[in-house]
Amino acid sequence: MIQELSLFNTKREFFLFLLFILFIFSYSLLMELHNFKIFTQFDSSIVDATVLKQYQKTKATNRGTIKTYQMLKLKSTKGFYFYTGADASLENIVGKKVHLELYGGKITFYEYMSSFYAYSKILNIKETLKEQLNKNLASSHSDLNSTRIYQALYTATPLSKELQTNFSKLGISHLFALSGFHLGVLSAILFFLLKLPYKFLQNRYFPYRNANFDLFYMVLLLLFAYLLFLDSPASLLRSFTLLLVGFVLYDRGYKIISIQTLLLTVLLLLSLFPRLLLELGFWLSVSGVFSIFLFLLHFKHLSKKWQFFLLPLWVYLLMLPLSLVIFGNFTLYHPLSILWSTLFTLFYPLSILLHLTGFGDIFDDLLTSLISLGETPVDISLPNFTLYFSLLFASLSIYKRVFIWPLLFWNIFIFLEVFWQVI
Repeated sequence: MIQELSLFNTKREFFLFLLFILFIFSYSLLMELHNFKIFTQFDSSIVDATVLKQYQKTKATNRGTIKTYQMLKLKSTKGFYFYTGADASLENIVGKKVHLELYGGKITFYEYMSSFYAYSKILNIKETLKEQLNKNLASSHSDLNSTRIYQALYTATPLSKELQTNFSKLGISHLFALSGFHLGVLSAILFFLLKLPYKFLQNRYFPYRNANFDLFYMVLLLLFAYLLFLDSPASLLRSFTLLLVGFVLYDRGYKIISIQTLLLTVLLLLSLFPRLLLELGFWLSVSGVFSIFLFLLHFKHLSKKWQFFLLPLWVYLLMLPLSLVIFGNFTLYHPLSILWSTLFTLFYPLSILLHLTGFGDIFDDLLTSLISLGETPVDISLPNFTLYFSLLFASLSIYKRVFIWPLLFWNIFIFLEVFWQVI
């Protein structure tokens, strides 16, 4: 029988757990500091990195002319992110591995943990399996933006700045950043594909095994390999860890839909990977899951049908202040993200099937139309205190259901305010 999640029976147990997390966090941070000192010990370092983004920029020179160059965003094998300039004639090398000499200069430890700019000299460029898959995707589409969208969905290739801006105006940026939903769909597909052959072998050789548990272990292993292949993007790492923690707790009889489950996952990840503290994608992912768990905590008495219809609306309202403060844009089409998020549950698995069967370009015209809806620039000015109040009410709602209503009304007020600004 599943019981209410109670990992810590006493305050002493919880305090000891926090001490353990603090010890792991301190050790991980010391390791990062050690790597930082090695990196900044000399004027330059030899670094291996993957190119995440590549875009053109211009600047005025001292002679009054305009210089065009390219900016690269990279992630090193050591885990740090950095930007560097490159010649305007450099070919598109997004997704490729580069071996370069990096001139770090006088960067701070904070910059090392977040991101920084450094001059560099590219020594070697190597194609990766991920880039080969991206090329195969590109061959299925004649439209560049459609190609970039599917590359983001399947290989976690960052979207271009223009697409990111358009999607943030439409409130659907989260759909194209691999996270828990995508992981859930992939889990279901893998479970379905593995079930029949496993059942055949189980009936012949090991009928005493628990099929569901064995299949879950296999799916988990495949998802872990996929996570490593994609170089562990923050939102996907959070989703995979939450899935793993949830399974371990469920296997031991605990109820896994709980704020404590999310808290345990976040603390474990931060202790092992301190760099996540400064990752915006990680915190947006955590916020999305928190809003879902908060809804299920206080509205679990509703029927499944009502939960299905109300949950997207709830998540939209709770994430709205965060989205507006960070991205600062909004359109009249923004509320339709509730509908598009629901339809995406059908689009994502169907798009995988269509690409496997050679019909991956069917939705290209639809995606082009969707992109065009977000091209009208609408900037929104929202004071930071609106987000602070929303976070305060959300935090208090964990303990007292009564705070759910001021949280809901406050976020509805924010929605009406920005909607009024747009019209």
